[in-house]
Amino acid sequence: MAISIRAKKSERILFCASKWWGDPDMPENMEYPTIMVDDEGESYEYPLTFVCQINCEEIAPFDPEGQLPHEGMLYFFAAMDEWLGYESPTTNGAGEWAKGHFVVKYAKAVNFETFRSCIMVDDEDNSLTEPELEMIFEGCDDSGSGLKLLGIPDTEEVRNTYPEMISLLQIDSDEELGVNLGENGRLNLIMKPSDLKFGNWKKTKAYLHVK
Repeated sequence: MAISIRAKKSERILFCASKWWGDPDMPENMEYPTIMVDDEGESYEYPLTFVCQINCEEIAPFDPEGQLPHEGMLYFFAAMDEWLGYESPTTNGAGEWAKGHFVVKYAKAVNFETFRSCIMVDDEDNSLTEPELEMIFEGCDDSGSGLKLLGIPDTEEVRNTYPEMISLLQIDSDEELGVNLGENGRLNLIMKPSDLKFGNWKKTKAYLHVK
């Protein structure tokens, strides 16, 4: 069974809850992921876009096979500023993305006392992140389209290129989320079932399909 995701505005306090965009709530010893870029001869570390965090207790009812952890927090980051309409020193086109342009992190336990929000601001203390959205989960078919966890990629090209892999997170172009991956664009984070079973998050691949 796959898990569909619906993101919506909410007045709830989403600290340590599942959320799309906003600022990640991370353990004090977890570093925010960056990528080294070379921009006009200057090299520096550029922060990846925080995509979402998943409080694994919230998805447990929809994952009876236990493919994902049922406690702790999953985090997704990607170099996708350009797909949100911003200028970016990183460029990712169709096909498989290079390592480091996406990162999956996991904290084994959620601790409200020691977790802190990693807030990204510019030189004038203005927020650099999109407004956070509450995430609503529901079971769906493995081959479902749209935002989802697990199942199989809803793109024949990805399924044929990586027949042994399953979808970890699928992101479609979505006007409400402000994600524009091109016409019928879809970003799939995919893994081998064996790597998913043992939490080998570094083995995740990212593949962008555009029509």
